[in-house]
Amino acid sequence: MRGIQWIYIALRLILGGFMIYGGFQKFEGPTPSPVAVVEKAENFKGPSQESTLQKILYISGAKQTGYFWQVLGVCEILFGVLLILQYTGFIGAVFLLPITLHIFLFHAFLEPDETVELLQTAGLFGINIALVLKEKRMWKDLLWIKPV
Repeated sequence: MRGIQWIYIALRLILGGFMIYGGFQKFEGPTPSPVAVVEKAENFKGPSQESTLQKILYISGAKQTGYFWQVLGVCEILFGVLLILQYTGFIGAVFLLPITLHIFLFHAFLEPDETVELLQTAGLFGINIALVLKEKRMWKDLLWIKPV
């Protein structure tokens, strides 16, 4: 049983580390201007480049809001830290679940040809699910109503 605990600790550190790193990456470099985004998008008009255009517009759109990209970064950092800390790991895993699902779906729909990234994000989402399911006793009463 002790070996399983170490595996879950390693999984928490892996997922938490990825999220913290990804969160800090959201603050790297300046936000491109709307004109720069349109100019960049103009270079990918061809039918064979539609996937690249979708990724550019999606991520640039999130950055152009002026808040969403940064809020996502803060959440990734905060929830990653919660996941790594011993007593807040479960709540960090629960809060990260929609974020890891979103990251996986982004790669599944917008980068299906990038097999390595797809497998990596599927692995992170799988780790997140495993960490939440490990603590089933903590949340199962929320989902199943016990007869009186």
